[in-house]
Amino acid sequence: MTADAGQHDPGGVLGSPGDGRVSRVAAEDGTPLIVEEVTPSGGDAELAVVGVHGFALSRRSWHFQRAALTALDRPHVRQVYYDHRGHGESGPADPDSSTIEQLAADLHVVIRTVAPREPIVLMGHSMGGMVIMELAQQAPELFASQVRGVALLATAAGEVGSHGLPRSLLSRKNPLTRSVGELAGWQPGIVEFVRAAGGQLTRTAVRHLAFGKHDVPSAVVSFMQEMLAVSSVKQLAGFADTFGTHNRYAALAGLKHVHTLVVGGDADRITPYSHTERIVAELPDASLLRLPGAGHMLQLEQPDEVNSHVIDLVQQCAGVTGQGQAKRKSRWWRR
Repeated sequence: MTADAGQHDPGGVLGSPGDGRVSRVAAEDGTPLIVEEVTPSGGDAELAVVGVHGFALSRRSWHFQRAALTALDRPHVRQVYYDHRGHGESGPADPDSSTIEQLAADLHVVIRTVAPREPIVLMGHSMGGMVIMELAQQAPELFASQVRGVALLATAAGEVGSHGLPRSLLSRKNPLTRSVGELAGWQPGIVEFVRAAGGQLTRTAVRHLAFGKHDVPSAVVSFMQEMLAVSSVKQLAGFADTFGTHNRYAALAGLKHVHTLVVGGDADRITPYSHTERIVAELPDASLLRLPGAGHMLQLEQPDEVNSHVIDLVQQCAGVTGQGQAKRKSRWWRR
């Protein structure tokens, strides 16, 4: 890990929630992973929250959660956000490393490098949740000792095929759709994210793809488009096959000994709410948050609700009680 790779403004069109220390962590094969750490200002950290972002996105997708955790008085939280290989500012992924298994190994390296000893809460959105499940399968000892809590947002443990946006929304004449083979037939939502990253979807289409029924501020839609524009379309297309083999229901057993929060939006067009219900059925002691009308990017669409429950999870893992988090507000965007 380098001493410091400079500063990065994760706020973009929404305004920055605070400065972080950006560094490079080398994956096991040498691929550079860009990692950002936010240290608490009120005292020594009591635990670390590690954000694992979704497909076609970047560490910036945790904008509102980062702002809320930075403002948290108890416990003092150190935050770690990073870009997957092939995403954001991290190094490229080759065809052999464009897998959930490799991303889980990368997450393990990040933890060993920047949070080797402190208690951890893992927070995963979409593909990031799948990566956490795979890590629980690869390193069960980590979840038995260091990981205290897990938040799974808008994700699935398997059976992602044939779900997502209606096939009629796709154009098989589109060269970008053809470039990811027959992916449109079994996971049209992934194709749409690739198309959005390539600038081939209108702002209205991105709004429909990423969000649900709520009134999303214009700045948030712009923020989403800005994130999608960073990762290479060719890189994203390389991850197509790993979704087809994703089946980690057995891996959920590794989460049974940690505090787990499972969040889903019932207007999610990418990972429908049925996936959230299935995960909770496999983890009977997990906390469930159903967000009516929320879409796939629920942490941007309904940050108040997501933040409140994530902070409840963090405080539970740290042994902090009686903070009355349900009424917390986090309207950080500019109108």
